[in-house]
Amino acid sequence: MATENKNLSIYDKSKIPNAKSLRFGIVVSEWNEAITEALYKGAFDALVDCGAQQENIIRWSVPGSFELTFGAKKMLTTEEVDAVIAIGSVIRGETSHFDFVCSATAQGIKDLNVAYDVPVIFCVLTDDTLQQAEDRSGGKHGNKGTEAAIAAIQMAVLGN
Repeated sequence: MATENKNLSIYDKSKIPNAKSLRFGIVVSEWNEAITEALYKGAFDALVDCGAQQENIIRWSVPGSFELTFGAKKMLTTEEVDAVIAIGSVIRGETSHFDFVCSATAQGIKDLNVAYDVPVIFCVLTDDTLQQAEDRSGGKHGNKGTEAAIAAIQMAVLGN
């Protein structure tokens, strides 16, 4: 594993565009709530740290990761945003449900990026264990929500 014990969420703010004039949507899955709330906090805090105004960050909740595609699409069509971050967490269980949800969610987010001129950032953890999810939502591997926020800023600027 290339990222063993490495925190990938540390960023150099001087290399990130200022987000003051940008508007962000964040769609958060309620499933595995402890994980998705930690990812949301990482994303929100990084956006604000990079200049985004709190009133320019819109949060919507959806039941699960599978519903992120619809939530993000609805946000793209009803809100003026420069980027959307889709936050979810799918933890492998004993059935193939994990594979179907992960695949459909990734495909759905990809389809939104092809269909719309506003970037949708994939921030869905697809882990084998709860510990792996915790490690990536504020634990020893940092916070993928933070990384998604930095990607959202960079992609929003690219799109403008």
